[in-house]
Amino acid sequence: MAGRYDPNPFEEEDVNPFASPGNVPSATNSRLSPLPPEPADFSYGRGATVDIPLDAEKDLKRREKELEAKEAELRKREQELKRREDAIARAGIVIEEKNWPPFFPLIHHDIANEIPLHLQKLQYVAFTSLLGLFACLLWNIVAVTTAWIKGEGVKIWFLSIIYFITGVPGGYVLWYRPLYRAMRTDSALKFGWFFLFYLVHIGFCIFSAVAPPIIFKGKSLTGILPAIDLISGNALVGVFYFIGFALFTIESLMSVWVIQQVYMYFRGSGKAAEMRREAARGAMRAAI
Repeated sequence: MAGRYDPNPFEEEDVNPFASPGNVPSATNSRLSPLPPEPADFSYGRGATVDIPLDAEKDLKRREKELEAKEAELRKREQELKRREDAIARAGIVIEEKNWPPFFPLIHHDIANEIPLHLQKLQYVAFTSLLGLFACLLWNIVAVTTAWIKGEGVKIWFLSIIYFITGVPGGYVLWYRPLYRAMRTDSALKFGWFFLFYLVHIGFCIFSAVAPPIIFKGKSLTGILPAIDLISGNALVGVFYFIGFALFTIESLMSVWVIQQVYMYFRGSGKAAEMRREAARGAMRAAI
């Protein structure tokens, strides 16, 4: 029955703030314990300072100086490289990178970017004549191989191989590359070199189209004379030789057109007179 009159645990106590200390209930009798005091340096991280070592600052400055030195060195190298490139350009030296054929580059060839626009058509036709020489000598091997199988002897086959491995690289080095460089640099000396060896090329093509049994071994070239001789004995070999004759004839006509056009440009541009002056100066220097 005593629990019936127990005080209400949720009932608030009346505390008079103006009462004397003796009349205020003691802290021990309060149901709420006081909060612990905050530490003196507790500032929620707002006033915290980060100490940066002096060594790190010195290392950062040292790296900045190293980067500046490297940048200065790179600028110096770029200036030196540009100076050398300008000197090479003034000397007329062109660095040629092999880019043709695309699948296996063997030569440098870029008509669209290096040859003047009004000369590009002529240069393309000249390049076609070089490819035509390749086709003629390759077919010559095929036809002569057929003749060898039919009993004409192995010597003519060896000669056809020699024509091919000397004719195609020789044509590129002796007359096509001089013409390419002459068109690109407008050099009179290169034009003269081209004319000299292109005439030899034309003479070889005309000779091959006829193929008389002199100088070269009779049937080692697919000309009209061996074609007529072979057509009666073996029709297949004769037909192959007639095809070779047609190829050499087309190559001869194309080459004659190329040298005519190049010569017309050579005379019209004044390079002929320049070449004569250069030849006269060379002869005078040699005489002195």
